Amino acid sequence: MQRRIYGHATDVEIHPLNEEKAVQAAVDLIGELFVFSVAGLLLIFGVQRSARSEARKEELRKKDLEAMRQRNDELAEEVELLKHRFEELEQLARGRGLTGILNFKNIISSKEHGKTEKTA
Repeated sequence: MQRRIYGHATDVEIHPLNEEKAVQAAVDLIGELFVFSVAGLLLIFGVQRSARSEARKEELRKKDLEAMRQRNDELAEEVELLKHRFEELEQLARGRGLTGILNFKNIISSKEHGKTEKTA
């Protein structure tokens, strides 16, 4: 059939291989199949291992990003709280004038000192 496909004469007599050549061809074929199957398995194993490693790295990146977002939200809340406290301080300072600003530090430290005595 192959000879017809390639356009060779089909009326040529084909002699069978002798036993030694047939055994050698079979051994070569089995050896090559073994080598290629082992190489294919190693390739598949390597690709799967790489994919698992990338998946773990991506999961770690997602966790780190989520932690950064959470920390960013916490810092934003803290900034808002500090802005609010600063505005309250400005209002108190305007109400008391320059002497109020200078004495305000003493008032705050005495309030904080009083809170620590109450908790202890």
